[in-house]
Amino acid sequence: MKHSFKVLLVLLVVAVAVAGIFGCSKKDESPTMPKSDQGLTMSASHPLIQAAMAVQNRHTPKLMSNPQVVGTATGISTDGKPCILVLVETAAAIPALPASLDGVPVVPYVSGKIVAMKAGGVSHTARQTRPIQLGVSGGNSKDLANGYCCGGTLGSLVTKNGVQYILSNSHVFCGDIAASSKDPDVSKIGDGIDQPGLIDVSCQDKPADYVANVSTLTSLKSNTNVDCALAQVISGMVRTDGAILEIGTISHNTVAAAVGKAVKKSGRTTGLTRSTISGLNATVTVGYTDECNGKAFNVTYTGQIIVTNRRSAFLNSGDSGSLMVEDVTTNPRAIGLLFAGSSTTAVANPINAVLTYLGVTMVGI
Repeated sequence: MKHSFKVLLVLLVVAVAVAGIFGCSKKDESPTMPKSDQGLTMSASHPLIQAAMAVQNRHTPKLMSNPQVVGTATGISTDGKPCILVLVETAAAIPALPASLDGVPVVPYVSGKIVAMKAGGVSHTARQTRPIQLGVSGGNSKDLANGYCCGGTLGSLVTKNGVQYILSNSHVFCGDIAASSKDPDVSKIGDGIDQPGLIDVSCQDKPADYVANVSTLTSLKSNTNVDCALAQVISGMVRTDGAILEIGTISHNTVAAAVGKAVKKSGRTTGLTRSTISGLNATVTVGYTDECNGKAFNVTYTGQIIVTNRRSAFLNSGDSGSLMVEDVTTNPRAIGLLFAGSSTTAVANPINAVLTYLGVTMVGI
């Protein structure tokens, strides 16, 4: 498109300014998450976490009937005990929350509204030498409307029946789901996926930048519980080993999330960043738009992963679609697909839920 188009920096991070790090504490409304080197890690298979998750699930519908509550999750406190995190838009909602539920402490956390935001050392926004590594700027080459263009991150490489695909978010690859008078087209199979994305080339659609073609359509309005999409690789445009910029090759195996586990990701805006998982089994309501800078709508997800995101240092606008992996040096295993967040909180789909929904496997060692 023409240079006169404004650039909309959009990602999947909760659009809310919150002080402090995400975690559990009975006394602090902006609690600090225990450090991973303290050994306070609990996966969803831990009996204490399972018990807390059962309480969380039982009370989530009532909690989220409050319009100020945008999500719940199960975490662990600084003393290593399970707690229920309740994400609220503003502090005004806190007095109405219970101190505990069925004996499990409740910790309110002012996260603000959770929204899907595409964007708009080593540059992750520049045009990469072909074949490209992933974890870089990209998106649907037609993703512009209402005077804006949108994009996100080309997350990772997956395969199905011998064919390789780029994995990212549905709202990055096929987020235009509404026709309007100014933008009559919608995302369709075969749309070009560019690298870098429109937001990094002044909204210009450049066929020479295409690295893949859209292969799946939206997962956002059909109760799929995932925000994911595929684009079939154009021969010679993407490294066949699935290397991710600043991470390198990954394992073809995956690993389940655990509270306190150290993670990292490579994304368009913030590049290589590290953080810690702070909640499991999260129910969150995420805000989207039906086209670039279009009409708003919400989707509620369950069973999601919550990650600490102080000052948007781990995830920021444009990082949508980044693959979250364990923080190890060699061939890390995938844990989740990042898709939403705020200035304090990041949200990821569990990677196995994504792979099962799409019927694909990770490309890796």
